[in-house]
Amino acid sequence: MATRLRKTRKFRGGRHHGWGQIGQHRASGHKGGLGQSGMHKHHFIRMLLTDPRHFGHDSTHPPHPNLVRKWASVRDLDDIYAKHGKQEGGKKVIDLSELGYDKLLGGGQTKNAYVIKVGRFSATAEDKVKKSGGEVLAAE
Repeated sequence: MATRLRKTRKFRGGRHHGWGQIGQHRASGHKGGLGQSGMHKHHFIRMLLTDPRHFGHDSTHPPHPNLVRKWASVRDLDDIYAKHGKQEGGKKVIDLSELGYDKLLGGGQTKNAYVIKVGRFSATAEDKVKKSGGEVLAAE
């Protein structure tokens, strides 16, 4: 279509080109803002109709069931035995679960053979205790 026949030729010299008096049909002003703006104000009913779960959050999730609060490493066994260890039938026994430990971890080394009672233990901790001649027992 030739430019001289287009409708916009009629609007040349006018401010609004048929869109009313004040700033209509410009940017996002005629929509009430860009994107999600106004969802708690002038677009509240639109939010309720289209996305009622827009605000708020889900309830808290329960904590991890195997939460480890206190642990000991293999390197700590000598010190723990010196303070709290017992001799039972010629064996050195450490009851970590009675002392409040939840898990035995495999960091460090030990030279002595201990019988260790603990709720949970890592595979490396079990290997290191067995190599030193001891054993790890799962306590309830």
